[in-house]
Amino acid sequence: MTDQPIHVIHENPEWLPPFERAFAVRGEAFVDLDLSDGAIDLAAEPPAGLFYNRMSASAHSRGHRYSPEYASAVIAWLEAHGRPVINGSGAISLEVNKAAQLAKLKRAGVPVPRTVAALGDARVAEAAKLWDEGPVIVKPNRGGKGLGIQLFEDAREVVERAAAGTLQGSIDGITLLQDYIATADGSVTRAEFIGGKLFYAVRIDTGGTFELCPADVCAPEEAEATGGPVFTVVENAVEPAFQASIERFLADGGIDIAGVEFARDAQGRPFVYDVNTNTNYNPDAEAAAGVSAPQALVDYLIRERNRRLAAPKVAAGRG
Repeated sequence: MTDQPIHVIHENPEWLPPFERAFAVRGEAFVDLDLSDGAIDLAAEPPAGLFYNRMSASAHSRGHRYSPEYASAVIAWLEAHGRPVINGSGAISLEVNKAAQLAKLKRAGVPVPRTVAALGDARVAEAAKLWDEGPVIVKPNRGGKGLGIQLFEDAREVVERAAAGTLQGSIDGITLLQDYIATADGSVTRAEFIGGKLFYAVRIDTGGTFELCPADVCAPEEAEATGGPVFTVVENAVEPAFQASIERFLADGGIDIAGVEFARDAQGRPFVYDVNTNTNYNPDAEAAAGVSAPQALVDYLIRERNRRLAAPKVAAGRG
């Protein structure tokens, strides 16, 4: 065992209470490492312990525009000094880059919607002119919480909006055009992975919106908008071969904790369209199902801390 601390990297205190409670259940404290601002001496030795990265791509929506970039620098510093980081540099690089997510998902054999990444309105318009008939999704490459995602029934409208300069942009300047996966009942699925393995899946009643934050601070507004529960834990939602391909993607990307969202088309085929490495969980859905992802996540962090940082045994000398 070890008494080295667990540090939680983040920029939004509102998302911490479920994890604070889970740490308390185990009689553990954690070090709050809020990177909404800060400074590091790159020549200094980082503090001891295990680090868990919860930096979010949506930090800019809370006035923390450069927190992800700063977190990347901090994580590089930690890793350079051999500090273990859960959701380290590989995870944060994908958290803020949906195009990179999709490229690596496809490489791992995970089905994804057709997507074009375009820099600048002129290139967006060019891509939209070549799009097939039917609806198209336009989204920021770096968004978070479903921010800025728009559905257009016809790509010609995208051409007009791009030419007029009225499309909502992305913080990084890259706009994604993506096939819209029409589901039979309007629902999508979010599969939660802890330690790189599937923990559970939730059915999400989208209610016609793309802003699907599962955290308890978001739940009241979403329930009011849809007239009922938005998130429901479901069984057998991820077939074994599909699950294996996602877990391969997570392992290749150095991602330990993630929520992976996918939609099924009219033929029931799943397409992953987003990976959230700063995943949150819905307390009402968990209460109904009798599960707790925050507790499972904290237990995983404690196990990893003890496994990676336990003092090595000293062999007894021979007299």
